Amino acid sequence: MILALAGGVGGARLARGLAAALAPEALTIIVNTGDDFEHLGLHVSPDIDTVMYTLAGLNNRQQGWGLAGESWAFMSALRRLGGATWFQLGDQDLATHVERTWRLKTQPLSAVTAEFCARLNVRHRVVPMTDDPVRTLVDTDEGRLAFQDYFVRRQSAPRFRAISLAGIEAARPHSALAAALADPALAAIVICPSNPVLSIRPILALPGITELLRRRRAPVVAVSPFIGGQAIKGPAAKIMHELGLPVSPAGLASFYGDLLDGLVIDRADAALAEGLAGPAIMATNTLMRDDADQERLARETLHFASRLHPMRRQPTPDEDIGRTRGLPIRPRPQIHSR
Repeated sequence: MILALAGGVGGARLARGLAAALAPEALTIIVNTGDDFEHLGLHVSPDIDTVMYTLAGLNNRQQGWGLAGESWAFMSALRRLGGATWFQLGDQDLATHVERTWRLKTQPLSAVTAEFCARLNVRHRVVPMTDDPVRTLVDTDEGRLAFQDYFVRRQSAPRFRAISLAGIEAARPHSALAAALADPALAAIVICPSNPVLSIRPILALPGITELLRRRRAPVVAVSPFIGGQAIKGPAAKIMHELGLPVSPAGLASFYGDLLDGLVIDRADAALAEGLAGPAIMATNTLMRDDADQERLARETLHFASRLHPMRRQPTPDEDIGRTRGLPIRPRPQIHSR
């Protein structure tokens, strides 16, 4: 069984590759919900929808998010009335948010997500990281901003300083996440090429999850979202730079610390990983242009993970994933190439 942690377009693309390579019962995809928010009275779950639409084959492949063949009559009418149009909701996508908002009056987010996936013929399990509300807040040089204000309304322009996760202390990790980490059949944990700060850290920050990961029986492998010092999509490189972390294998190894057993990087960054003390490295082509690339990268990542052995250690009280300082990591400088 494989556990994948995902958020955003890159995460959704590798999740689709994993789904192509694995039977439905062999894959659980845990999705970030820190960027969920209420807009126009509707509950919007951007990362869940991006993963769900991608696995269903309904996503807009050019932009990565949203639905293919989308229309925008609702937004045009809203603009005519002077409504808030900074966050775009397509006509088809709007149906998802309306129905989700209605169902959430009587059902948890995970149940609604499971029903939507079933209706869209998504056979693999897609699970929100928690059914409890967690909201990402971004501390910037212009003050604290709600996540979507920073990410969409301001296009990630303000200088990034830190994130806060409102509600994280009271949030309960979804039972599927804890169960997967404790499952003796768990073969690997794959951190998809999502924004490490905005998409993955909220999952790892859930109470008890870092501790469970440190006691894991399966290796943890992250796939880098960077190629040649640039993010494939989104502000991940800008954020890493503003946190004082290199946009490189060393920066990712420092961010994730000793939670990582392996790191998959692009061949363009292989030279930057030479002599790196930390996780085992596999260099390959990480750019996912189409379905074939997604499945290829997924299979290569799984094969790489199968050759690794997890390091288990007890955390010290002051350790916390995602701090901007480097965390202790074990020296394993070997580099594999595909």
